[in-house]
Amino acid sequence: MGLAKVWVFAEAEGDKPATSTLELLTKAREVADTVECVYVGGNADAIAGSLGEHGATKVYAVDPGDGLPGVIGAAALATLVAANGPDLVLFAQTYDGRDALARLSVKLDRPVITNGTALVVDGDAVTVGTAVFGGNTLVDTQFSGEKPYLAAIRPKSFAAEPGGGGAAVVEAVTGFDAGRAGEAKILERHVEEREGPKLEEATIVVSGGRGIGAAESYDPLVEQLAKLLGGASGASRAIVDAGWVPYSKQVGQTGKTVKPKLYIALGISGATQHLVGMKGSDNIIAINKDGEAPIFGVADLGIVGDVHKVVPKLIEALQTRG
Repeated sequence: MGLAKVWVFAEAEGDKPATSTLELLTKAREVADTVECVYVGGNADAIAGSLGEHGATKVYAVDPGDGLPGVIGAAALATLVAANGPDLVLFAQTYDGRDALARLSVKLDRPVITNGTALVVDGDAVTVGTAVFGGNTLVDTQFSGEKPYLAAIRPKSFAAEPGGGGAAVVEAVTGFDAGRAGEAKILERHVEEREGPKLEEATIVVSGGRGIGAAESYDPLVEQLAKLLGGASGASRAIVDAGWVPYSKQVGQTGKTVKPKLYIALGISGATQHLVGMKGSDNIIAINKDGEAPIFGVADLGIVGDVHKVVPKLIEALQTRG
């Protein structure tokens, strides 16, 4: 027996639901009798079909205008929670998800569990699994007190699978007060330019670490290999902190979680913080000159060698094959 009602704070990328939202819906329908969404955006009708296919029966649609999604979403959620009484509200561990979750926590005076990677429901008991101390320790935390429980889950923690449901019913939500914070307006939007697939969605990921030696080595080694394989390029925290590549490429506990078919680690030692973000990959290839590097403990294929010698040969072989 599961929960009576679980809500998912839905997000979208264009006219499609974010994959992280579909992952949460897939899990929610496993543990709840009724699954519904709260969505902040003006195109709820466009995504209602996919949300319904993954388990949502209703979408509470909130049009934010030029307002901030987290601010508007939290205000709407507070009003909706009071009227509808969900048992659990799930958020993806994203910028807007965390913003809405934090604000809702204050409005409802409820605790939150964030950075979750697992969710277990036993009757009314809800437990969230999280990784702490750089991923060295897994902790299960159970909610207590008044519902709704509020939790944020890392993307890629669950698989997104359609359940065959029909389009969700869209219900417009008005009549809530976002206060002074609701007066903030988005004046401009800048979309980050990228080539190839999105990092967290890619089936092949090539990541570089400090072992590549310098920022100038990232493009000829990591980027070029990723392009040849039709994959995305990633990075360890070390070279992001060093300013070699932008944070958007960081894979790890404080970056993005990826689960590609193939993950290639170039010059990455394999600190636990990094492993948390990629160890779920189907196949892992590691190239590192240190034969004792922790990355070899999770690698399916390990090459002990200098990336500056091995990778150019690999690139050359791929180019020869066309």
